[in-house]
Amino acid sequence: MSRLHTHTERHAFERIGWLRAAVLGANDGIVSTASLILGVAAAEASRGSILTAGIAALVGGAMSMAAGEYVSVSSQSDTEAADMEREKRELKEDPEAELEELTGIYVQRGLQPALALEVARQLTAHDPLKAHLRDELGISEVHVARPVQAAVTSAATFAVGAALPLLVAALVPTESLITAVSVSTLAFLALLGAAGAKTGGAKLGAGIFRVTFWGALAMAVTALIGKLTGTVV
Repeated sequence: MSRLHTHTERHAFERIGWLRAAVLGANDGIVSTASLILGVAAAEASRGSILTAGIAALVGGAMSMAAGEYVSVSSQSDTEAADMEREKRELKEDPEAELEELTGIYVQRGLQPALALEVARQLTAHDPLKAHLRDELGISEVHVARPVQAAVTSAATFAVGAALPLLVAALVPTESLITAVSVSTLAFLALLGAAGAKTGGAKLGAGIFRVTFWGALAMAVTALIGKLTGTVV
């Protein structure tokens, strides 16, 4: 006689909400602050001006990330709430049609009609709203929008990311500032790409390449603009 053993598995997609906000925040913090520092430094500004620009980028960027994430994820949350209310109303007004709809979903996924109907009946008896939200609309506890979590995560990781090139700019000699910030920023981005890939269960090489490539491009363009602007002035 066989026994049914249950075990808990943790998958990478369970982290997708906070991981996306964390990687986005840290990446933006590193790239935008380093690019601004390089742009100002390339224009032959003083160390004080460079650090002031970097601090402004850190504070303004963190607040902007928090506000942007909160507003965008709140919009998603509002949409989810509206869908939930509509499903509640439809389940109350026409439960048979909702049962038929759920059965059709399972048939499309490969179940035989009789089995699909039985599955739909059992899930409806257990928690009809949860079944429809998950299988009809794709809304689950894993993917539900969390505005505050996204805002706090993005702001905090942006600030940490921005602090890295800013710290390098504050410590190295002015004559080697551009080289030091450029090299260290690429190293920070490579570590971020590796950490994001590792946490999300993706390939390290791809995660590192896409983060460092776009970061290097952003810094190069900004430094060029700063150089041209400084030359003109």
